[in-house]
Amino acid sequence: MGRFCPPHLGHQYLISRAASQVDHLVVFVNTRRTEPVPGVLRAQWLRELHPEVEIVQVNHELETNFDDAELWERWMHLFLVHWPLDEGPDVLFSSEGYGADLARRFGAEHVVVDAERSVVPVSATMIRDDPLAHLDKLAPNVAAWVERWGNTRAG
Repeated sequence: MGRFCPPHLGHQYLISRAASQVDHLVVFVNTRRTEPVPGVLRAQWLRELHPEVEIVQVNHELETNFDDAELWERWMHLFLVHWPLDEGPDVLFSSEGYGADLARRFGAEHVVVDAERSVVPVSATMIRDDPLAHLDKLAPNVAAWVERWGNTRAG
């Protein structure tokens, strides 16, 4: 689960590692209307990059506040409504601090993947803040779009 705004090589590493350890991997792409990279495009890129994985785009306008129990309930309802399988998830792969709590709420095992971001030292925030400086950390289809977007911001 993530925004993947935009998806980068670190996300690809996480998804590939997770896919190699389970029979069926579901990746939620959380999207809001106000995000700079359209959600439908992010989901499309991930489908192209990971055809072996089930990509589910989840549109919402929920805030993120890990200290708000009522908001957590709304998030969990959103995920469960969009969960495409009869059971699970059994395991949640994450490199984010909230991953353990999310896994616990699902009743799933939590597996941390490269939390230090040492395999691919980049974050989506870094890319959004300075898109042209991180094109080498993006798949070609994503990099082409980000480069155009970055140039319009710079120009």
